[in-house]
Amino acid sequence: MMEQDARQLMQSAYENRYTWDKNFPGYTADVQLKVGDQVYRGKVKVNSNLSAEVIDVADEQAKQAIQGQLQEVAIHRIRRSFEDTHGKNTFSSGETDATGAVEILVGGKSEGDRYKVRNNEVCMVHRHIHGIVVTIDTHSSHQTGEGYLSHRYHSVYRDPKTGELKGEQDYEDNYEKVGDYQILSSRTIRSIENDQPVVSEFSFSNIKLLQPALV
Repeated sequence: MMEQDARQLMQSAYENRYTWDKNFPGYTADVQLKVGDQVYRGKVKVNSNLSAEVIDVADEQAKQAIQGQLQEVAIHRIRRSFEDTHGKNTFSSGETDATGAVEILVGGKSEGDRYKVRNNEVCMVHRHIHGIVVTIDTHSSHQTGEGYLSHRYHSVYRDPKTGELKGEQDYEDNYEKVGDYQILSSRTIRSIENDQPVVSEFSFSNIKLLQPALV
């Protein structure tokens, strides 16, 4: 496969992701976080600029956990052009695996990163982020009619120098359509901490879009 073809394959899958448009007004929701026997409740607000606020959650660790998940979701909903995100990268194709997923190897600015694309979706991401190597394999996805959203996926974190395992997590996400927008309604994260399985369940209910500011 030529570099041009590898770039087109990557660009097509990138543009097939579900994102929020520039009119996204933000939203409010009730939140519940369940970790083991502990339950934390409060409210959240995601603003039109995609900043997130967590209200009425007294426990600082729980508050940060909720905020972190909301910000991570929002980052993936930002609509940026392929050129903005990948303009300084080159692409070449690697192996095609038994499932038909084509490996895309990145050179240039993000050299060392790689992806897999199958059925016009990015089904594997391997990236160097803030001094850690993250590998995310997507097992299933939601089709929204306006792009896909990952439903079940597995993340592995490693030390970039030694390859030592730093952590791994299984995710399951569900979305609800509110007005014109797909909003995260639940996220379950299963991980191992200190050799013990930990399940964190984030639930968002009573989701309401904010009124867009009158210009």
